[in-house]
Amino acid sequence: MENTNYHAGPIGIFDSGYGGLTVFKEIYKALPKYDYIYLGDNARVPYGTRSFETVYEFTKQCVFKLFDEGCNLVILACNTASAKALRSIQQNDLPPGKKVLGVIRPTSEVVDQFTNTNKVGILATQGTVNSGSYVIEINKFHPEIEVFQHACPLWVPIVENNEMDSEGSQFFVQEDLKELLAMSPDMDTILLACTHYPLLLPIIEQFVPKGINIISQGELVAESLVDYLKRHPEVDEKCSKSGELKFYTTDDPVDFNLKAELFFGRKIESEVIKVV
Repeated sequence: MENTNYHAGPIGIFDSGYGGLTVFKEIYKALPKYDYIYLGDNARVPYGTRSFETVYEFTKQCVFKLFDEGCNLVILACNTASAKALRSIQQNDLPPGKKVLGVIRPTSEVVDQFTNTNKVGILATQGTVNSGSYVIEINKFHPEIEVFQHACPLWVPIVENNEMDSEGSQFFVQEDLKELLAMSPDMDTILLACTHYPLLLPIIEQFVPKGINIISQGELVAESLVDYLKRHPEVDEKCSKSGELKFYTTDDPVDFNLKAELFFGRKIESEVIKVV
């Protein structure tokens, strides 16, 4: 018998800007029949340097906008929002029947599959590093793993400005990698803990010694979501499935469409949306 207490709706995917599209791309590949709304808060990017309180407020506003748009499940496809806002929203703010998930736990759960030395490096925004979320989550699941963190504040602007091929960008990427690798001679795994960073992979690979695993989050998050929906049929049945995609931005949609193609791998048409 049909449950009339809810209407099935799209899965919401939230990010502070474009980076979450690298995660969304993999989720859509894994679950193409579902409906999705992507919301990029481009007017207020970057989140990585902002305070916990600000990130929490901005994230909550965007999550509730996605709830207003009919989403029952929202994925924070943003490491900074997952680090600084997810737990508070889950504990204090969720209306009945709504779920919010992040990208840190799914990645932390499986990181042990990539390392033999139990020495794992994290490259992330300043906000994610300061939160300590990866250290806490990885140690919760795998106390034997030692985690080394390094913040790369210039990497998001490099990607957002499409300057990946410039000499200056290569220099900064190389310097950041040197600093991380210097923390442990036995590091055999590097996690790109920001959704923008996969676009820098061709440069990163040039400066990371062979034999070190470089992990992007998209596929791991997508696999985790597939598994989550199988284990939680009560959430899955609240997700509508007609293969529709909608894209919203809080800034200029023309600019968003141009840059988003780089992250999502196909042309998209976005609309502007106000979240406050």
